[in-house]
This record gives sequence, structure tokens and C-alpha cells, in this order.
Amino acid sequence: MQKQLLLGVESISQGAIDGGMSGVYAYPGTPSTEILEYVQTSPVAIKRNLHRKWSSNEKTAYESALGMSYAGKRAMVCMKHVGLNVAADAFINSSITGVNGGLMLAVADDPSMHSSQNEQDSRFYGNFAQIAIFEPSSQQEAYDMAREGFSFSEKTGLPVMLRITTRLAHSRAGVILSECQDENKGSLPKDDHQFVLLPAIARKRYKLLLSKQSLLKELSEKSCYNKYIPGKDKRLGIICSGIAYNYLMENFRDGECPYSILKISQYPVPEKQVRKIDDECDEILVVEEGYPFVEEKVRGLMGRDKKIKGKFDGTLPRDGELSPDLVGKALGHSISSGMSIPDLVVSRPPALCAGCGHIDLYVAMNEVMASYEKGHVFADIGCYTLGALPPYCAINSCVDMGASITMAKGASEAGLFPAVAVIGDSTFTHSGMTGLLDAVNENSNITVVISDNESVSMTGGQDSSATGRVESICAGVGVDPKHIRVLIPLKKNHPEMVKVFQEEIAYTGISVVISRRICIQRAARMKKIKK
Repeated sequence: MQKQLLLGVESISQGAIDGGMSGVYAYPGTPSTEILEYVQTSPVAIKRNLHRKWSSNEKTAYESALGMSYAGKRAMVCMKHVGLNVAADAFINSSITGVNGGLMLAVADDPSMHSSQNEQDSRFYGNFAQIAIFEPSSQQEAYDMAREGFSFSEKTGLPVMLRITTRLAHSRAGVILSECQDENKGSLPKDDHQFVLLPAIARKRYKLLLSKQSLLKELSEKSCYNKYIPGKDKRLGIICSGIAYNYLMENFRDGECPYSILKISQYPVPEKQVRKIDDECDEILVVEEGYPFVEEKVRGLMGRDKKIKGKFDGTLPRDGELSPDLVGKALGHSISSGMSIPDLVVSRPPALCAGCGHIDLYVAMNEVMASYEKGHVFADIGCYTLGALPPYCAINSCVDMGASITMAKGASEAGLFPAVAVIGDSTFTHSGMTGLLDAVNENSNITVVISDNESVSMTGGQDSSATGRVESICAGVGVDPKHIRVLIPLKKNHPEMVKVFQEEIAYTGISVVISRRICIQRAARMKKIKK
């Protein structure tokens, strides 16, 4: 056995490789991005030629992984929590089809919304799909769960979810590695109708999924990741999950908690162990990162007689990340607040990189839009979303991937003119193309601006599925080639950019303006590589 210092996300990658994975599929999104990136540089993955390329979105990633499972190989698919919304159709149905080769979904939630639009908790998706969920409390558990997850998936015949949160994803610890397993040889499903969800077959598959729930509960009760630790002080019992267990234990420097603890890192919630801590303790405190998922289950099991503290009663906050201090405060400990931030220290909002092509785009666009009232520019998710902030104040929306084009379309249909959409190249191929097709089909009076920096720049400059294809895609869905205009966003080209924006906004119908200049960070990296 060897020991390595790994991030939580890297622990998952290494565990999956050592678990006999044949391919990983993903779309970049913080805090899950580094899972695939680690596999891309792994000597073992390179030697075995494991699939390790980016997908155009999370749905295509999940479906590709499901296809690898269909062929009998072990596959992992990775995404952040909001990416699971995109993949939900395939994910939910995969619990009904079941698997052939092991299939694992690694999903990273982002409490406190460090780089996300919401704080949603992926455990509810796993519960909805009625599959097993693993939630590691350490990098070592993340590795072990990823390594064992494929065999668990094959044993139960179901996909498994491995859920982490930002703090575990991006913190390091020593991880003891185990022997690297061989890949599956590959085989087709014994039942050649297993993956055919016609209603008559789906009804039978759903009954089979329901029949497996007792097995999942039994495996959870016996899991080494679910642990009951009796305490001397029975006035309080603490139920904690995942990384919240670490936050709890950091409040006891000697590692001795006087209260009984039920640590949950595998779901379904182990009901027998919950009832045990309920019987032995006067009150229960539920500590978990994310929504009150476990607390809701516990309240359902215990009824109203027991006093249960947690997020529902305000003992712990409903929003944001947990911390050792917040948990300590819930325990009644005296917590030092530290020094207050002086008034002279002003928060520094994120900003576009100096020399970024998005800047020249917004300067030209703002000049044209100045003759109209505010509120006409619908943007999307990417670096260019920073155009909402001063000094640009150029955009008016950021809702979900691909929403810019369809929101502009709807606003135009409500009578708003002009209706302008701003979307990045990777976001366009992720989920903007279908919106553009809708606009073409109705000849919507909107102007779509595709800010093409030839990479997925916001998450580290990964390859974009759109590179070299944007014009052909737009023409392919039916945009008039005369109204597909390409610009190079540089100060010297400012007059030309203004002229093109004026012409295309004045045009009645669907037009596309492509503003293309490579991300300066990506350009710098490529220059270093060449040297």
C-alpha cells in the first residue's frame, strides 16, 4: 500500500481508476472539475487508454456512461449539483433500467454558492431515484467509496451516487491506496430488453427497483461507513453525515465526544441505528451539510415526542456552509468570533481579466444599447456573466445554462425590443443550440451574441465542444448566413463592432454575432506549453 496527498476530488478519481473504471464522462463545473482532469493526467489511465474526454453537457455525459455500463464496462460520470438538473432525465431512468457494468455518479454540491446559482442538495435526487448514496466524511472514505462503488453497483444492479461538497472536494489529506483492479472484459446484458423502457417493460423494471429497496436498507445498516458511537452523556445524541462529522469532532480536541454519535455516510438512512440513538438519548441534534435531508428522515421516524434540533428549528442555519464554529455554537460551546473586519477594508468583487475579449465586446455593445432603456440584454453562465457588474453593467440575466437565447425569445414575444442574448461558446453547445433552433423556427426578432473564447474558461480553460464549429452549427439550424457575423473583439476594431451590432439589432428576425478571441489565460498556457 502507498500513501498519497490528495484533494477530495482527486481521491475519487484515483479510487475510480483503482476500482477498474474504463471511462469517465463529465462537463466542467466547480467543484467537480478536477475529477476528470486528474484522470486525464493519470499514468494508469493513459496506459490503459481509459475514456477521459469532456462531454458537451451533463446529459450527454450521463448517457455515454450509461452506454459504457450497457456494454459491461465500469463507468463514472461527474458533475456539479446544478449539472444534475441537466442530466436528471437519464439519471432517474437509469435506476429503472439498472446497470450492466458498474455505474457511479460523482456529484459535487456547492453550499454557500461559491460558484453556483443555488445550494441544492443532490441527496434528494438520489432518494428520488431510489438508489444508494455514499457521502464521505474524509478523503480516505472518498477513495474507498469510489473504489468499491462499481462492485456495489454491480451487486445491487443499480447506479450509485457519490456526493461530496465544496470543502471536502478542495481540501487535502493523506490517502492510503489499495491495489488497482483490472477492468471488466465487457459483456451485453443477459436480459436483452433491460434497457428498453417501453411502458410494459418499464412497469416490470420499476417493480424490480422497488423490490431492491429492502436490500439497500440492509446494506446501509451493515455498512462500515455508518457507525454508532455510544457516549457517556445521554442528554444529547448527535446524528451527523459526511463532512459534518469532521466539523463535530473538531470541537473536541481530545477526540472524545461525551455524547452518543450516529455517523451516516451511506444511504438509505439506517433506520435501526436511528431508533437506537433515539431510544438512548433525551434530545437529538442533526448536523449535515446542505438541506435538512437527514433531519427530515429522522423527524419522520421519531415522531413529534422527541425534541429534535437542527436546521428546521434554527439551531443550525439553513443556508451556507457549516463550520466547526457553527456546530460548536449548536452544542452550546463558547465560540470566539475573532477580529472584526475594519470598515476601511472594502470587498473586492470578481472581475474580468485585463485584456479579456469580453471587455471589448461589452464596450461596443454598451455604446449601441445606450440609445435604448436598460433591461434588454439576457446573458448566460460563464466568465462574461461578470458583465453584470460595474463598470460594464451590460447584462440583465443569469439563470441557467442556455437560458439567454430562450429568455430573449420570450421577451421579444412579449413585445420587448431589442432583445439581445449573450452566450459563451461552450454554453452555446451545452444547451443554447436548441434555443436557437426555436428562435429560427419562429423567426424570432432577437440578436444572439456568441462570445467565443475557444475554451470553457470559467472552470480552468478546458476544451470547448464549440471550437471551430460555431458558424456551421448556426447555419445548420437555419440562421441565414448573411446574418451570421464574425468579429474580433479588439479596441482597434471598435468602430466595426459598433456598426455590426447596429445593423443586426435593426434587422427584423434572428441574427447571430460571433465575437471571437481566444481566452488570454488559455493563450498564455499554450505559449508556455510550446516553449
